[in-house]
Amino acid sequence: MHSSVGLSGSPQEPASKGLALDLQLIKAGQPRTAADNFGALVEAAEVIADLATITGSVALGYGIYRHLSLGKHLEYNASSVFGLAFGLAVIIVLMLDRTGAYRRGNSLLRVRETEQLLRVSALALLVSLAVSFFTSVLFSRWLLVLCLFLVPLALVIEKALMYLLIRDFHFRGYGTEKVLIYGSGCSGRRVFSALTRSPKLGLEPVAFVDDDPVKAGNVIFEMGYERRRSAPVVEGPVNRELIARFGVDRVVIAIPSIGRDSFLPIVEEAFSAGAKVSFVPSHFLPSDPLVDYQDVDGVLLASFGKPTPKMGYEAFKRVGDFLGSLVMMLAGAPLFLVLAALIKIDSDGPALFKQQRIGQNGVAFGMYKFRTMYTHAQPYDFSPCDSTDPRITRIGRFLRKTSLDELPQLLNVLEGKMSLVGPRPEMPFIVEQYTERHRQRLQVLPGLTGLWQLSGDRAFRIHENIEYDLYYIQHRNLFMDLAILLHTSIFAMRGI
Repeated sequence: MHSSVGLSGSPQEPASKGLALDLQLIKAGQPRTAADNFGALVEAAEVIADLATITGSVALGYGIYRHLSLGKHLEYNASSVFGLAFGLAVIIVLMLDRTGAYRRGNSLLRVRETEQLLRVSALALLVSLAVSFFTSVLFSRWLLVLCLFLVPLALVIEKALMYLLIRDFHFRGYGTEKVLIYGSGCSGRRVFSALTRSPKLGLEPVAFVDDDPVKAGNVIFEMGYERRRSAPVVEGPVNRELIARFGVDRVVIAIPSIGRDSFLPIVEEAFSAGAKVSFVPSHFLPSDPLVDYQDVDGVLLASFGKPTPKMGYEAFKRVGDFLGSLVMMLAGAPLFLVLAALIKIDSDGPALFKQQRIGQNGVAFGMYKFRTMYTHAQPYDFSPCDSTDPRITRIGRFLRKTSLDELPQLLNVLEGKMSLVGPRPEMPFIVEQYTERHRQRLQVLPGLTGLWQLSGDRAFRIHENIEYDLYYIQHRNLFMDLAILLHTSIFAMRGI
C-alpha cells in the first residue's frame, strides 16, 4: 500500500533535513477520512455563515441608517442593498480566506481568529469609505461607519456560536481524530497543550509514546493553570499494534532532532496501520509540495500529503481559464488563420498537430499545436532543444521562438483539459519513466505556460528541471497565475 522512502544524508541528520534533500513520497495520498469530510463540511458552513452574517449586518446597518435619518437620507431599493451587501461579503470572505481564516489550525485561544475578523472587515470597509470620498459613487458614509462596527461585531458573535457548535459535535465524536504523540519531552508537551487548546481542530491526544521505560506509566498534564487535560505515557516503540490498540488516526512525531533511522520506521508503521503522520520539524524546514505546514498555537506541525488549495481558487481559476481562452481565441482568430496559411505554404501537411499528452492525475488527452516540424518527423520523440534541428520547418522556427505554436492549446483550456497556467504536459513515453517525485507534477491541470517556460532552464528538458513545477504547485494562487501570464506575454513579445 505504500512505496519506499529514499532520504539522503547521514542517519544522524534530522529527518526533516533529509526530506528537504530527497523526498520519495512515502504514500502518495492518504484516503479521505470522516474527519476530513467533516472538516470540509465545516469550512463550507463557515463560508456560508460568514456570507449570510455580513450581508445581514449591512442590511441591518441600512435599517438603522433609515430609522435614525442619518446623513443625506439616501434611499436605496432592497435589491441594491442586498446586492451591494453580498458583494462586500464576498470580498471580505475572500480576504479572510487569503489570511488563512478557514484553516482548521487557526486558533490561539481564538484571539488570532478575532484579530483576523477585525482587521479584514475593518480594512474592507475603510477602503470602501475611502472610495466614497474620492469618487462620485453615491453611497452613504454614515452607513459605512455603522457597518464598520456592525460587521466585525456580528462576525465575532457568529464565530463564537460556530465554535460552540463545532466543539459540541467533536464532543459527540463527530469529525475527531485520535492522536498518538511520540516523545514526552518539551516538544511533545507543547504539542499536547496546543492541541487541547484548539478544540476546533478535532485532534484529540490520547497518549504519549516514549522509548524510555522509566517514563512509562507517568501522566502528563497540559501546560497552563487549569491542568484539566492529561494523557498517559506508554512505552514504545510506535508500531501498528500500539496504533490499533488506541484506535489512533494520526501519529505526531514530536522530536525535532530525530534521525532518519528512527523516523522512517515510525512513518512506515503508521501508514501500514492507516494512520496519518505529522511531525515537528527541525530548524531546517524542508520545502516540498507534499509536506504541508500548519501553525497550531505557535507550534509548527508538518504533515505528509498534498496541501489543500485555498477556498475558491480552483473555481475562480476555471472561470478565468474559460473566459480568458474564449476571449483570446476570438480576438486572435485572424492571427490563427494567417499562421495556418503560412504553415501550409511553407511545407506539406496539416496546419494543426494533435498529440497525446498526459494531464492531471495521469489522464491522457489530445493536445493541439501548430505544426512546426515536417510530417515525416517521429510524432513521439523528445522535443527539439535547438532551433537548428533539421526536423523543424522554416516557419516552425519562428513559431517555436515566439511560442505561437502553443496557441491552439486554448482549445484544450476551453474544454477543461488544460489551464492557462500550470506544468507543461508531457508525452506518455516520458511519463512512464517518471519517479514518484516527477509524478507530483500530475497533481494539477497542465498549463499553456508556467514558471519553467520563463526560466533559463527551458533549453533543457522539462522532467530534468521539475523544481519550477513543484514550487508552483506548492505556492500557486490567482496572483501568481496573473504574474506568470504577464511575464509570458512580455517574454513572447520580446521573441526570446
